[in-house]
Amino acid sequence: MLALINLIDSVITLYIWCIIISSILSWLVAFKVVNTSNQLVYTIGNFLFRITDPLLRHIRRLLPNLGGIDISPVILIILLIFIKNLIIELLI
Repeated sequence: MLALINLIDSVITLYIWCIIISSILSWLVAFKVVNTSNQLVYTIGNFLFRITDPLLRHIRRLLPNLGGIDISPVILIILLIFIKNLIIELLI
């Protein structure tokens, strides 16, 4: 049972880090600090977008328009931490 708890914890923590890195990379691209014509930057950005956008898209649909501010990553991270803690509490 401990192995299952550790696996769930690791997967959710890794996904949270992917959300954070994806958000930072989107800021760097928006402010033209990094260029997406670089193949490595494009590949990393595309991978992170593909794994994080499906969940973020659902949250963005529910949120009101806040101008140019996107708080969906913060909400998703809070939800993931809540789910992780809930699962760990239920399995222990």
